[in-house]
Amino acid sequence: MSSETPADRASADNQQLARAGLDPHRQATRLFGMPTHLLWRGYPPWMRVLVVAVVLWVAVVPLEAFGFELPAALRSILSLVTGLLFIEVACEALVTATERLAARRLWDHYVAGTVAEIVATLPELVVIAFVIPVSPLAALVIALVTIYNNALVFSVYSYFLPKDQKGRFLMPAAITEIGTQLLIAGAGIGSVIGLVMLVFSTGGHSKQAFVAVDLAVLAVIMLCVFGVYLSRLIRGYASEEARVQAALELGAEEIEARRAQAYDQVRRTSLAHIVMLFVIGALFAFVGGERVSEFAHTAIDELALNPIAAAVCLAAFAGMSEYVILWRAHRKKQYGIALANAFGGITQVMFMVLPFTLLAIAVYQGVLAIEHVDLPLAFTPSNVLLFVLLFPTFYVLIALIEEDHTLGALDTITMLAIFTLVILILVGYGGDVPVADR
Repeated sequence: MSSETPADRASADNQQLARAGLDPHRQATRLFGMPTHLLWRGYPPWMRVLVVAVVLWVAVVPLEAFGFELPAALRSILSLVTGLLFIEVACEALVTATERLAARRLWDHYVAGTVAEIVATLPELVVIAFVIPVSPLAALVIALVTIYNNALVFSVYSYFLPKDQKGRFLMPAAITEIGTQLLIAGAGIGSVIGLVMLVFSTGGHSKQAFVAVDLAVLAVIMLCVFGVYLSRLIRGYASEEARVQAALELGAEEIEARRAQAYDQVRRTSLAHIVMLFVIGALFAFVGGERVSEFAHTAIDELALNPIAAAVCLAAFAGMSEYVILWRAHRKKQYGIALANAFGGITQVMFMVLPFTLLAIAVYQGVLAIEHVDLPLAFTPSNVLLFVLLFPTFYVLIALIEEDHTLGALDTITMLAIFTLVILILVGYGGDVPVADR
């Protein structure tokens, strides 16, 4: 009988990977599901969140239906809290459904992880779709400020991760290589849009706002970039996984076992149960989006909060889907996976959530032909700054990733300074639409 322990086997595998020119620290396999000790009485923790959300919803919505008016400030706070709780539940339910579907189909871990990250963003899209009729400007600000929020989360989280002797915590090579290119694209697109808006607004040009066609074209361009990025990312992961399998000299059965190992902690359920989880996620995303839009409506129309300030408040919570996935990976001590998810929160918002927002506003403005005080989206100083400041934000991230993510106090303070300046400028001087005109 062999006396080889799992630790011995892992050490031998790492030596084989190193001899093949592969850094073992970059080869983390994502583990899906949740360990038993993290469950709540046999149920996932989000069930507790669901109980609280339902209690708040039952306490508030029936009162509104029967004409009982709560104070505007209290109503807005309860609506926001209830909506955010439902959004978190929706995100968790959708991710759980995706993991269980992936376990049934035995998808490769990198494919399942990519799909889970995209699916987790759906509640955020629902929130934006509900906010657009209240304030298209607020919806745009939510999407853009969320990019800055996620960039800050990425930088701060990576700073506190354990480092090697060189002070580094390495992400998967597919992220650092292809992700860097996407950040360059984001910096370029943001600066081009912002500078064109600035020139037109200050140069006496006849064009002073985005029409529906402008927004649709920008959205399609960014979605095309995102599509190519996903394709290259998955191919990059697949190529790296193939090299790992070759270096470890795995046979067909061992490859299948390695693939199944990623789902050891995933509960096996029927296809009907998985469909039910998807339906639950979609339903709670809808309920949460409606509650968040109620907060936006009350804050802007009744409490006279300017759309920029309301959007900044919402943006602080809009990236909840990314934070949920990051926290789940962190609790399982999959720090590399958590860091990659934090990075995905930046790229997905820039090239999926933002173009969706632009496209939805275009449909609302052009196809539905609805007049709104925020439309068309003007080339105002706040809108110009939101796009132009993407360049320094992404530039800092590009420099960090090119250094194999060597983060120190100065790097994190730099990101914090950029984020603070953006928020202070927007909240202090971003109220482009006078409250009296609303």
